[in-house]
Parts: sequence; structure tokens; C-alpha cells
Amino acid sequence: MKVNSKSMHAKKAVFSESVKLQFEEFQQHFNIRFDNPSLLYQAFTHSSYVNEHRRKYFTDNERLEFLGDAVLELSVSQHLFQQYTAMSEGELTKLRAAIVCEPSLVVFANELNFGKYVLLGKGEELTGGRERPALLADVFEAFIGALYLDKGLATVVSFLETIVFPKIELGAFSHVMDYKSQLQEVIQQQNNGMLSYEIVEEKGPAHNRTFVSRVILNAKELGIGNGRSKKEAEQQAARLAILALKDYEREE
Repeated sequence: MKVNSKSMHAKKAVFSESVKLQFEEFQQHFNIRFDNPSLLYQAFTHSSYVNEHRRKYFTDNERLEFLGDAVLELSVSQHLFQQYTAMSEGELTKLRAAIVCEPSLVVFANELNFGKYVLLGKGEELTGGRERPALLADVFEAFIGALYLDKGLATVVSFLETIVFPKIELGAFSHVMDYKSQLQEVIQQQNNGMLSYEIVEEKGPAHNRTFVSRVILNAKELGIGNGRSKKEAEQQAARLAILALKDYEREE
């Protein structure tokens, strides 16, 4: 008997009640309600799970991962463009790359405990797939893709505002950000005078030295930072100065 391929593709995947309960808890925990829960299930379905349940018509998360990658890059780009007006195109590109790279996505996924929800095949489970960095990064992107399809870009941005964007402000990606140049440009735009930096303290033994630097504008301290080198301490001082200036502008 010849099987109609169209009828096969028309069949829907049916997940167990335990899986449905798992993702009901997920939605409650993150205060997100999917109109189409199957998108959420798919975002966490690894190809190994599909391969072990071929008659269940499950779909893995690879296509959602593809979409989520683009949505994440757009959302991050928009945020950086709006928030870091003093950055050049090259600096924005470097910062975005640091935020959306695999190691960063793994950090986000682990903080959200996404590994707990991934649907894996038995073989993948036994070999530690639930903690595999590439798998976790893919799941995070797939979830962003699913969230975008179900709720739209605004909801994706709101989600990133709680998980990703605060880390930028806190300096998690300071290794690719030139805060001193940003601060210099802000001061020049406001015609506020000349900036200067000074090391006010050196702590610890020679092999493990910590430096404390402060940035000064017209004899007024704008920020004070710590670092393992003088350059790092100055960058941290500049970062805190930028945050202080933003707070001052909001209060006015």
C-alpha cells in the first residue's frame, strides 16, 4: 500500500503529558504564555530525540535556531544602536559579536536553566548532551526564534531586557568595549572640559597586583574603577563615569 506523503506531514506531533507539564511549569516560571505551545516544545527538541521517536512526527529545533540567530542579532543591534550613541560602527560590531557568540549564549542558557528542559535522545543524554555548550547555545537561539514567531519582536526585546541587556551595563563585555573613548566623546559633545586619569592605589603582591584608578573632570571625580592592570582600572572608571552621567541626565 502506497502511503500518501501529504497525509504523513499533516499529522501532528503528540507529546506526553509529562512533557506538557514540564513546559507548563516553564511558562509559569518565566511568566510567558505561548499561544502555540508546539513552538515552545520544538525549540527544546533536539534532533536525537526526533531520531528516537520517528513515528511521533516530532520536529527538531534547527530551523528555529536559524531564525532565532537572526532575531537575536537584530534585537541586540537595535539595543546597542540606541544605547551606545558614542560608539563607532566597528565598536558596535565587536560588542554585538561578543554578546551573540556561543560562550555568551551558553551563559544565558545556563542562568535560565534551559538544559533542564531539553528533550534529548537516550544516547545524547548519556554522553552529557544536556550540558554540551553548542547544544545549549542552539537551544537559546531556538527559543528566541519560537518567542518571535509566537509573540513578536517586542516580546523578544522585553525578554532580552531582563536577561541579556543588563549584563552590558554591568560590564560583562568590557573586554571589547573602549569606555575611555566613549566617555571622551560624551564630554566633548557637552563641551565640559578635559578628562584626566590617575592611579590612586596599588594593592596586592607584584604577581597579583590590583590597581585603583579614578577619572576626573575639572577637578571633579566622575568614577573610580578597579582592575588587574592600569588600563583595565581606567576603563572601569570610565564605564562607571558613563553610568553616573546617564543617571544625572535622567534626574534632570
